[in-house]
Amino acid sequence: MIPELRRHFNGIFTERRYRNFLARLDHRCRTEIGFRVAETPCFVPRYIQRQCEEAAIELAVQAHNPDYLRRSDATLRPEYTVANQTDRSTFLTVDFAMTPGPDGTFIPKLIEMQGFPSLMGFQLCFAELMQEHYALPPELRTINGGYSRSEYLDILHRAIVADEDPENVVLLELDPWNQKTVPDFHATADLLGIAVADIRDVRKIGAKLHYPRPDGTLVPINRIYNRAIVDELQRRKIEIPFNWHDDLDVAWAGHPNWYFRISKFTLPFLDHPTVPKATFLHEIRELPDDLQNYVLKPLYSFAGVGVVVGPTREEIERIPMEERDGYLLQERIDYADAIQTPVGGTKAEIRFMLIWLPGEPKPRPVMGLVRMGRGVMMGVDFNRSNTWIGAGCNLFEG
Repeated sequence: MIPELRRHFNGIFTERRYRNFLARLDHRCRTEIGFRVAETPCFVPRYIQRQCEEAAIELAVQAHNPDYLRRSDATLRPEYTVANQTDRSTFLTVDFAMTPGPDGTFIPKLIEMQGFPSLMGFQLCFAELMQEHYALPPELRTINGGYSRSEYLDILHRAIVADEDPENVVLLELDPWNQKTVPDFHATADLLGIAVADIRDVRKIGAKLHYPRPDGTLVPINRIYNRAIVDELQRRKIEIPFNWHDDLDVAWAGHPNWYFRISKFTLPFLDHPTVPKATFLHEIRELPDDLQNYVLKPLYSFAGVGVVVGPTREEIERIPMEERDGYLLQERIDYADAIQTPVGGTKAEIRFMLIWLPGEPKPRPVMGLVRMGRGVMMGVDFNRSNTWIGAGCNLFEG
């Protein structure tokens, strides 16, 4: 989106150089990347970067408004409600689509936000390697918020490890080494020195959880960097060795309740120019005639599962009335062909990752990622069979 950098990158790009980059990225992450990596970064103009960072902070603060939090109690099911909830979501992600603006500019529009961590380790490695491999201008920034690399790692350490010994901090996920996010798990473990464990292998002894070392030794867990998604466990009928509602002797780095509290459910309550109109399906008395301009979203799904772009009246009417409070009808976003590539225009979504440290008045934007695509859906699961699409990073003007 910075024309001179776009022309330069397209001019120096070769397929061989791209393949070498992918090999280096696999090596740096100690695993084969399981999703499509786009050929290019997204060069973000200063005005877009600032707009998105400021909007992300404001939206995150709105999502912690006391009135909203009272309403969001409805998102918590007793069997999945975890004790000792923190007073704020430590991690937040805010996704913006790049939409057409006047005179060739772009306007960010909110897609959704989530009270859950994202690929904060992988994206650092990814952006740094992209800048190095293609010898891109050193003044381009890879870390949001104006932070240096050391400052970013300090913020990440304070959020995840805090005052604990890293040995007693664990990244917890279901079958972590077979998740497509495994590059991030490797990167995070390397950056912070923490363990990664399968949630099924945890052992509960009294009120204390433990994870096994490779030699079978059990290590007490004092903090959990939670990456396990409850609805995935439920969908796959996975049994875990503790109950979510147990009063455990553990601190959560990313308390699980916020995954539900700050989610698609939040969208109808936000008031900001970047936010499209969104309405709970059960509150709609008469469906709009132009349903092709809307998106139907289940409130609790991950990675785009169940989302219908341009739903028909029949598709909506098939949803039982008693289940409609679990759906959202949102205005469809008109994506711009924001990234001009050798094979044509590519659409872009930029995710801004925030960390809200204890005692601070607002969260900090720290890292970003980009999804690029030409289809109806933008997630990496939907962008595999073409070129100049997939997962990317945002490099921006300082």
